[in-house]
Amino acid sequence: MHTRGWKPEMHIPGEGWKANALVFSTEEEAELWARDLCRRWTVPSESRAVPTDKEPNYRRLADGKVEIVGGRADGAIVKETA
Repeated sequence: MHTRGWKPEMHIPGEGWKANALVFSTEEEAELWARDLCRRWTVPSESRAVPTDKEPNYRRLADGKVEIVGGRADGAIVKETA
């Protein structure tokens, strides 16, 4: 598999590793998102970033904001992170 992006995943006890459609360009971006989400949720027991052959569709900006890549012409901010 040729790695094109990185997916954040959450480990849900009794269910295993789960992910959604978010794909980041770098392992660091995906890991930061996953750790932030794990802190906000009470169900996941751990988080990780895994390689994927899917094209990145989100990016983390220097100021900590996360935005959609190419999905919306207005570049709407999806979420602010700490």
